[in-house]
Amino acid sequence: MAANRPTLIALTALAPVSWGTTYAVTTEFLPPDRPLFTGLMRALPAGLLLLALTRVLPRGTWWGKAALLGALNIGAFFPLLFLAAYRLPGGMAAVVSSVGPLFVVALSAPLLGQRPTVRSVLTGAVAAFGVSLVVLKAAGSLDALGALAALASTASMSAGTVLTKRWGRPDGVGPLALTGWQLTAGGLLIAPAALLVEGAPPALDAPAIGGYLYLALANTAVAYWLWFRGMGRLSATQVTFLGPLSPLTAAVVGWAALGEALTPVQLAGMVLAFGATVAGQLTPRSGAPTRQSFSSASKNGRKDSMDLTGATLRR
Repeated sequence: MAANRPTLIALTALAPVSWGTTYAVTTEFLPPDRPLFTGLMRALPAGLLLLALTRVLPRGTWWGKAALLGALNIGAFFPLLFLAAYRLPGGMAAVVSSVGPLFVVALSAPLLGQRPTVRSVLTGAVAAFGVSLVVLKAAGSLDALGALAALASTASMSAGTVLTKRWGRPDGVGPLALTGWQLTAGGLLIAPAALLVEGAPPALDAPAIGGYLYLALANTAVAYWLWFRGMGRLSATQVTFLGPLSPLTAAVVGWAALGEALTPVQLAGMVLAFGATVAGQLTPRSGAPTRQSFSSASKNGRKDSMDLTGATLRR
């Protein structure tokens, strides 16, 4: 297991790397000013596909739990994230979302009874400081609604992450099925809001269809599978602090494909985010949650969770 750990970390890291391309796809290929429709097209097709593949539905109290988790992790998260994508310049939405580890650390204390470690607090603080460098440097052009949407999306996903850790998952249900429940529930919540707020679906050209297929399949179904697989084998801290790879990927995509530039101060913020990623991978295994520790917070003691704090968008 130890020999395979670097490979496992690398495979899990492909998820936030994929999420770092979402901003470019959104702004370059998708219809403008359609955050709700875009969130719907990312969530519902992927959720229905996973339901068809797993053929497992919730039972008993898990209907309500899946609906709540789907609302936090998908139904609120995706629209807010795409709203930030449409309103914020450059990689700001992705970098703002990198404060997710701090949110998770803070919520884990009252909901999971897990004391924050010195390393996790310091690593989260470094990531947050990197965020502040980027935001303060761009304060003159900062869109307040976009920034609030980015922060709210991160808070929503962080709450969903901690609740998923608290509840675990039902016996005999794999991470793909749990993911399908939440993507479907979240997509069904987004659908009426998209219709009421944005009206009928827009006409789609070939680039838009390709963009939505990429978001639903590679960027959501496959990326989330890699993420949940990593959550089952790595510590929560290690997985959480892979999140900064998303804004770093977003910055590279923006520079290489969109001709965007980052100031030296903003670059320093990105470097700090990368440092937080490395520090998160060095967290001692003794501080990692186990199946037994999860059983104290949930009846089944399963530790797979929807730890999606690194799922961020980038222009």
